[in-house]
Amino acid sequence: MGDGRKVYWTLAPQAKTIRCGTEQHAKDYAKAAIARRRNHRYEPLTGSIAARRRPAKRGAQLERTLATILFVDIVASTEKAARLGDSRWTKVMNHYYAAVRKELKTSRGKEVVTTGDGLLATFKAPAAGISCAAAMREAVRTLGLEIRVGLHAGEYEVSGADMIGLAFHIGARVAAKARAGEILVSSAVKELMSQSGTGFKDRGVHQLRGVPKRWRLYRVEH
Repeated sequence: MGDGRKVYWTLAPQAKTIRCGTEQHAKDYAKAAIARRRNHRYEPLTGSIAARRRPAKRGAQLERTLATILFVDIVASTEKAARLGDSRWTKVMNHYYAAVRKELKTSRGKEVVTTGDGLLATFKAPAAGISCAAAMREAVRTLGLEIRVGLHAGEYEVSGADMIGLAFHIGARVAAKARAGEILVSSAVKELMSQSGTGFKDRGVHQLRGVPKRWRLYRVEH
């Protein structure tokens, strides 16, 4: 339309098929149709056009949640995959995820996301997270695998299906500092477990990649 305005279809135009019999009849029909369209007189609009705008969806409210965050992955997974080959490694991974998810369900943890051979989950209490980590470690050893686990307690935001927060990154960075078979926790987890009777060994102060300030980490002693 003029003045840069646009016209939108209320309903998409429908295609139709015309059988003309011969090529010449088809050409004649097309010429006649174009002529009719050019000669058509459009009635002028009277009054103003009412523009209806769909009500905007209200943005999902951000909800802050406190939880214990667990991150687990397989030690030396790339080397194992190269040694076993794609087919065998796929089978191992299927058994691996079945094992860790079974323990996650038993401990009432909530799976957030998987990343290759890693899994991120949340727990309402740190004791449940530590118990689940220890059970996962023993379960995957039957598959000839070793894992490393990191746990952190902190707040994150929930917006619809999205979960956002630095706490998730800290949990993953804590796990990256763990050795084979180790369950490492941040100082935030240890403080929450001060009356639990669980043993912790100080593993020193570490700079976690991409995370502000240095964090003291502890190994869970079982």
